[in-house]
Amino acid sequence: MQPKRREPGRGCGALTALSALVLLADDGCALAQSSDASRELPSIRVGGGETAGRKKPVTSRRTGALSPAGHRILVYPTATQASDVRSVASGAKDQPSMASEITVSGDQLNARPFTRPGEALEAVPGLIVTQHSGEGKANQYFLRGYNLDHGTDLAITVDGVPVNMRTHAHGQGYADLNWLIPETIAAVDVRKGPYFADEGDFASAGSVHIGLIDRTRGLAQATVGSFGYRRLLGMDSAKVGDGSMLVAGEIGTYNGPWDNPDNVRKLNGLVRYSQGTATDGVSITGMAYANSWNSTDQVPQRAITSGFLSRFGSEDPSDGGNTNRFALSGRIAQSDDLGSWKVNAYVVKSQLDLFNNFTYYLSDPVLGDQFHQHDDRLMAGANVSRSLNGSFAGLPMQTTFGLQSRYDAIDLALTNTFRRGFLSNIRSDKVGEGSVGVYAENTVRWTDWLRTTVGWRGDYYAADVNSRFNTSNSGRADAALGSPKFRMVLGPFNQTELFLGAGYGMHSNDARGATTTEDPSDPATRLTPSPLLVRTKGAEVGMRSRIVPGLDTSLSFFMLDQDSEILFSGDAGDTSATRASRRYGLEWTNHYRPRSWIDIDADLAMTHARFRGYDSAQAEVYASLAGYPEAQIGNAPGNYIPNAPAMVASVGVTLGEKTGWFGGLRWRYLGPSPLTEDNSFRSSATSIFNGRLGYRIYNGWRLQLDVLNLLNTKASQITYAYGSLLKTDTLYNLCTAGTAPTSVCQNGVMDYVLHPVEPLTVRLTIAGSF
Repeated sequence: MQPKRREPGRGCGALTALSALVLLADDGCALAQSSDASRELPSIRVGGGETAGRKKPVTSRRTGALSPAGHRILVYPTATQASDVRSVASGAKDQPSMASEITVSGDQLNARPFTRPGEALEAVPGLIVTQHSGEGKANQYFLRGYNLDHGTDLAITVDGVPVNMRTHAHGQGYADLNWLIPETIAAVDVRKGPYFADEGDFASAGSVHIGLIDRTRGLAQATVGSFGYRRLLGMDSAKVGDGSMLVAGEIGTYNGPWDNPDNVRKLNGLVRYSQGTATDGVSITGMAYANSWNSTDQVPQRAITSGFLSRFGSEDPSDGGNTNRFALSGRIAQSDDLGSWKVNAYVVKSQLDLFNNFTYYLSDPVLGDQFHQHDDRLMAGANVSRSLNGSFAGLPMQTTFGLQSRYDAIDLALTNTFRRGFLSNIRSDKVGEGSVGVYAENTVRWTDWLRTTVGWRGDYYAADVNSRFNTSNSGRADAALGSPKFRMVLGPFNQTELFLGAGYGMHSNDARGATTTEDPSDPATRLTPSPLLVRTKGAEVGMRSRIVPGLDTSLSFFMLDQDSEILFSGDAGDTSATRASRRYGLEWTNHYRPRSWIDIDADLAMTHARFRGYDSAQAEVYASLAGYPEAQIGNAPGNYIPNAPAMVASVGVTLGEKTGWFGGLRWRYLGPSPLTEDNSFRSSATSIFNGRLGYRIYNGWRLQLDVLNLLNTKASQITYAYGSLLKTDTLYNLCTAGTAPTSVCQNGVMDYVLHPVEPLTVRLTIAGSF
């Protein structure tokens, strides 16, 4: 939403000294006091009487509103990055209760140039979204010093439906967003840390809740670009009865710069009926998606350096996959004299077949190490919550109770393959996994400048695993955890608020790891089952201010501890141990609009991440590799957490009004990180610029040019360091001849393994509204 222009000639009083920062503005004080919806949340009254979502009288931000209990509550529009665009039946929007809690509108997301759908979420401060494989595989996520792999510890929902997959064939918490149509995003609500009682599995580092639009003008859009990129999008909505029917669909193809073309073939559709408002409404949404692709996975640096492979080459051109997803969901929200309630339910049918080869000829020196991961699941769930407005000792109070349930029926298989052809079984399982979470939160407004929220969450998980090839790995596992939560808000004081949060959280582990007692590849090797639930705990203190007119700024300091884990490896079919860890750092987020046609954002995140304790098992591995430096380097024990970036930063400028010229320039920085526990391998920093230039005319037509990797930077999307074997390695000959120790041959040659950033790419879009 574009802010309204202020009519000239209106006075605003004396300028403060700080307003010198906004000399570019037409009138700094006017911007600070205008009705710019992109800056303000609606006034929210915590207490009885009028319920959330109902119309309230307009009040000045400097005046108070009397609560039903007779107490004066300061009505202050806490800063946020977006207009309060709420999807139908999504429920009332609460005031942010942590400095790192923000909302980003769909308009803001789509004003950014990005390569793939998941990258739209880089509008979340401190979040990096990348890809190390083909364009049908889930993205890789980095947040708060976590390499979140494909989604572990970052909970993502779309229209109330969880995206993260438990007990997934490729990785726990697998969160594929390739089916998301960015133009259908209404708003994204972002939270960070385990301080919220209604956030459960995978939400320890953060949660991202994506809301969808309910209606739109008709849109026809076509995009063509470098490396065979083609995309057609169409969407429209129409009034149906008392509600609105929205239909959207896209088809896309892409080859990429790879020697072995990705050959992406994507088909995507959405149908949505909605009626009412966010607090009093109903919506039903259906989605369908199918995709097939080849993938160029990460390749060892030594192969590129020697000329054996080009920078965009592939060791195994048969890698790739195909996937589909069909989803049906519904939501109802209502408000009444006591408060409000909402219910949502969903069913998702999905399937994934993924072919990867990460170690080349380490395990099979003849046919190679390609493996096939199969995941076929039916996921169903329902959530209900009830909020009650009342008072405590005459003080305004709100209490929320909730119940969340989910069940996954999963068919999983892991096999060895050669050029996608079956070679042998590793393991095959049928898993039924269910969970129930209950929570309660109580918020009390103690004074005009103090409110607290105390919450508690309880989670119970149970899983049945039927291992087809090894009955010793079958079984039942269950676990329960209770998690207290606390948040406190002080202020506002001179348009500045202070925040404090602390709490316990959790994430689930793969259910197969909780019942596995024998190595699928070697039944004689005994394994220790992993816990089904893993505890996390964290704390955060922050500040959010609008003391400078037009500038929203927030600063947060956080700490997050994770208990010792034993994680299931979908690539190997067994469990691997990690130690306890601690991360602490800061996030600084800024959003500034000096004029109606200039929008500037700048974010910085710094994190210190380390394992805790001593890794004696790794010390034994290191000793076993003595005499073979190409295998031993990088395997010494240490406390560095691989792929935990110490610094993430971004700066963006977006220009333009609703019509006429528009554009933008963005810089995204992913700092260097350790790649092994001893820090002997480190990744290089990745610094990328993306740009956009376009023109809109009054009747809705738009011409747009995106330039990705504007400076044609030779960097990596992702870099790892681990052992592998190529047929060109000296160690390969020693291992096939049987002259190298078994431990050395099982480890392979330690090396940087990378997936490059695509070179300079252009995409031209023409779109028309009707």
